[in-house]
Amino acid sequence: MDFLQLAGKTIVVFGLANKKSVACAIGRVLAEAGARVIHVVRSEQRAQTAANLFPDSPVFCCDVEDEANIVRVRDEIADRIEAPLDGIVHSIAFANYSEGMRPFHATLKRDFLQAMDTSCFSFIGIANHFKDLLARQASLVTISISTTRMAAENYGYMAPVKAALESSLCFLAKSFAAFSEIRFNAVCPGLLKTSASAGIPNYIDSYLFAEQATLRKRAVQTGEAANVAAFLLSPRSSGITGQCLVVDAGMGMNYFDAAIVARTVG
Repeated sequence: MDFLQLAGKTIVVFGLANKKSVACAIGRVLAEAGARVIHVVRSEQRAQTAANLFPDSPVFCCDVEDEANIVRVRDEIADRIEAPLDGIVHSIAFANYSEGMRPFHATLKRDFLQAMDTSCFSFIGIANHFKDLLARQASLVTISISTTRMAAENYGYMAPVKAALESSLCFLAKSFAAFSEIRFNAVCPGLLKTSASAGIPNYIDSYLFAEQATLRKRAVQTGEAANVAAFLLSPRSSGITGQCLVVDAGMGMNYFDAAIVARTVG
């Protein structure tokens, strides 16, 4: 039974970097469900990686920091497909930690604006420039984080950027409602073991803490976030828009876990 009703749907996935990427996991779930997956990656090197991982999927390059590239890749995809697009995945984020972490108040303007451009505005730009290729009831899904209200020192200014991304969902859903039933939602996972997260200073310590804070004492898996993304892309989630679905295995409700408290005060 095709419960998700994704068979034959065409979904564009932005953001695959390697086999550990959230975008890769989403692509696999979609392919298993019978969807036609189109990958858009940042560079030629990543294009080769995507081609090796998904030999049956078309692969295109687009560095979203230059909005002209979004227009170009839209036209390239339009030349390759006949049917409208049923969905788009935005799994793109970047923060410059090359000079180490700074207190939030010392965030460099250029770094903050670059992160906002790449991680947030790119979703708005993709939605705008691809709107004429989208089916009337298409679904757009972005990847956020389980909470933007926790001031984790090692995540720095990316939490406010993700907050802006999440806020954008309702504005996009509202403005697109003038001419379609296109939906915009976010998957918000707890800490994942990805190559991108490995670039965050002291991430492993936060990851191990998060694992202990989950109700099951086992970290959220990338595939679990991918499954939720596939649901949001499917017609089965037709009544959901402008929402952030948290996938954290209960971490956000379990900070006062007795075992964690005992190790802290013991």
